[in-house]
Amino acid sequence: MTDSLTPAAPLAEHPWRGRLLRLARDHITFIVFALITLFFVFYAPNFASLQTANAIGRITAVVSIMAVGMTMVIMCREIDLSVGAHASLAAMLGAMLMGTGIHPWLAIPIVIVGGMLVGLVNGLIVTRLRIPSFLVTLGMMSILSGTALTLTNSLPVPIGDRTLGQIMSNGTLLGLPAAIWWTIGFASVGFYILNISVIGRHMAATGGNETAARFSGINVDRAKIVAFALCGGCAAFAGFMLAGRASAGNPTGGVGVELVDDLAVVIGGT
Repeated sequence: MTDSLTPAAPLAEHPWRGRLLRLARDHITFIVFALITLFFVFYAPNFASLQTANAIGRITAVVSIMAVGMTMVIMCREIDLSVGAHASLAAMLGAMLMGTGIHPWLAIPIVIVGGMLVGLVNGLIVTRLRIPSFLVTLGMMSILSGTALTLTNSLPVPIGDRTLGQIMSNGTLLGLPAAIWWTIGFASVGFYILNISVIGRHMAATGGNETAARFSGINVDRAKIVAFALCGGCAAFAGFMLAGRASAGNPTGGVGVELVDDLAVVIGGT
């Protein structure tokens, strides 16, 4: 007489459990952020207030806007170390433009276009000369920092018109500071570019597998150039926002911001 073992029936799978695990894995940063926020809400009652939220939004606006552009560059598997110096020079040039009597609403697009041109130069050097972006942007950082310091002998440029501060940071709309609205605007445009537009899909394909993207007919170089140009525009605007907040263009105002910016993008899950 032999005993036969009947194999146990497989456990019923729960599709929802797998979906929850994938959701948690893909959004771990937001989950940790939510837990930290809840911790402070319970143990610091004053933390859960509109004033605190507005203050945090105003403080983080500069890094958030710069991170929008940096996300596109990192998505292409490149890096831009010049964004901090870029912001400093943009703040100086913006303050000097306003010193000549130019209205802030006219100075803003001028500064953004100038920033995009510098980013365009970075992209062209990286794609045409095949020099690693780390070296290219490191050199550009030195050039921009030196230029910002040389323009006024390392002295800040004061901005007498308070309009810029109201437009960029201190003004309010529907109870929210202007800096938060600018952050929402740039984040919305960045979301559209990266998730809906064709060039955003090309950036993702370039970062995923550059060789495969080339064989698929994607203009990889153009995707990188556009990413660097948009990153430059975001950095320039963020620098002008720094100038508006401080009512002066500081030649060293953006020093070190590039490290925080890179960390923000990486921690954000790019």
